[in-house]
Amino acid sequence: QVQLVESGGGLVQAGGSLRLSCAASGRTFGFTVFGWYRQAPGKQRESVATIRSSSSTYYTDSVKGRFTISRDNAKNTLYLQMNSLEPEDTAVYYCRCIVAGNSYWGQGTQVTVSS
Repeated sequence: QVQLVESGGGLVQAGGSLRLSCAASGRTFGFTVFGWYRQAPGKQRESVATIRSSSSTYYTDSVKGRFTISRDNAKNTLYLQMNSLEPEDTAVYYCRCIVAGNSYWGQGTQVTVSS
């Protein structure tokens, strides 16, 4: 069983920065995918940035060059550094871990970017 708790969301002006954290408890070693997803009002949930088991990273086109995903293995924590935020980045951001064939989600953290 894996539990994920996100933090770090908030209200920021366009051009600002936020760093999201996802603290994991339980066994995430050997994960298949560990990453960040978001869901804006009226839209489907989308992948934002993920780390694969091969350590390769994936970013959706709209955040490339602005967002950086990273992990701290010792703390079992996933991060998302978000710079140059835009109003279009406003959404609930979720952490997800796929491990041992199971998919786990956090409760989400709200990010609101004002223009």
